[in-house]
Amino acid sequence: MKHLLAAMVYTGLAVLANPASADVETAAALREGDMKKLVLHEAPKDAIDVVVVDIAGQSYSLADKRGQWLVVNFWATWCAPCRKEMPTLSNLQTMMDGKPVEVVTIATGRNNPQAIRKFFEDIGVTNLPDYLDPKQKVARQFGVMGLPVTVVLDPEGREVGRLIGDAHWDSDSALAILEALAAEG
Repeated sequence: MKHLLAAMVYTGLAVLANPASADVETAAALREGDMKKLVLHEAPKDAIDVVVVDIAGQSYSLADKRGQWLVVNFWATWCAPCRKEMPTLSNLQTMMDGKPVEVVTIATGRNNPQAIRKFFEDIGVTNLPDYLDPKQKVARQFGVMGLPVTVVLDPEGREVGRLIGDAHWDSDSALAILEALAAEG
């Protein structure tokens, strides 16, 4: 009993001393199904300031989106798992409306703009950005080695989590994780 009390006091002090790790622990406990592949880092990784362009050629900096949580998905038109995953990211964006969470999709590598439009049209996605990374510069900066990869950034632009492969981003588990993170951030 004495050891149990000491463990509880130690855990409470650790949470008070490092609330960020408590947030990660809370979010990690919510991982179920596909979300078990989501690796949450003990400490956020340094922010990467990157610029992407959309199909129309307009440049956007991810730094402009600071202040909200970003779910950054790297994908390609030729990627079969991406085709399966993209509607769930679209659903996530809809479900997070009004919350400080935004889904950012970046087509990396050789993706013809018309193919991107057709890809989104075929799967019924109308609410996600059509950002491009034709030379894979942004993907390299994020250490993306295959597709799809989704990186979760905190409001300061730091990486707090990464999921390699496709997942159901509209699952109860994904929603609970992102809501827990956003509530603390």
